[in-house]
Amino acid sequence: MKLCRFTAAASADVRVGLIANGQTLVDLTDAGVHRMKGLLERADLADELTRLSAAGLTTHALDSVRLLTPVESQEVWAAGVTYRRSREARMVESEFSASAYDRVYDAERPEIFFKSLPEKVVSPGEAVGIRRDARWNVPEPELALAINSDGAVVGFTIGNDMSSRDIEGENLLYLPQAKMYASSCAVGPWIVVGPTEDEARQWTIQLEIRRGAETVFAGDTRVGQIKRPFAELVHYLFRSQTFPNGAVLLTGAGIVPPDSFTLEAHDAVRISISGVGTLENAVAIV
Repeated sequence: MKLCRFTAAASADVRVGLIANGQTLVDLTDAGVHRMKGLLERADLADELTRLSAAGLTTHALDSVRLLTPVESQEVWAAGVTYRRSREARMVESEFSASAYDRVYDAERPEIFFKSLPEKVVSPGEAVGIRRDARWNVPEPELALAINSDGAVVGFTIGNDMSSRDIEGENLLYLPQAKMYASSCAVGPWIVVGPTEDEARQWTIQLEIRRGAETVFAGDTRVGQIKRPFAELVHYLFRSQTFPNGAVLLTGAGIVPPDSFTLEAHDAVRISISGVGTLENAVAIV
């Protein structure tokens, strides 16, 4: 089942919805569900969603609503260098920092960094940003873990960890500027509840970048190529940390466009994960 946040055509109110099958969205407002947080904290989440899906609540056609990011009040964090391809790309982009990327791939402690406040996360259909002071900008398509305040993975969604590779490559200390800026993080279109990690590791991630009518880059990878278990990444995220609203953790990027490629304004970025869905965003200069 898929949990989402949306607005209906007749109202600007943000609502919580449930997509149990097909193109029909169940509006959970009549059941007293006005925020996702209470649901995501439930130990019996899957059972509760099954009950709500059969409760005879108001429904909407999925194509009649505007989907918002499922990031409601969670901080968004990200894990880096979890794919071998990512390690190779990071080492190529910076001779200065190459040994650090090489070491962290095999280290006991993973690279985990803060990505975005919830109110800054870009929704499906909105524009992600490329920095006006960067020359080499790429999307990073990633499986994202939805985690509750107890540190339990309760679902999966799609994340786009926009990155300025020339800024990060110049010096590792510039990572916050390369990763955290206006419109640098998109998450959506919903949270898929129910699959296990073993099932998620069978999924395929695909990236397509279009410039006008032309596909200028396409690539794919498998979630199973993520080196570290999800529980290990969550464990390190929650070390000496508390997340009363839960968290969203991006799990790393295994698709890297060629070094000659950089995003341009008005490009369209389409990220699909076979067990989740598709996240689409245009590109704008910020």
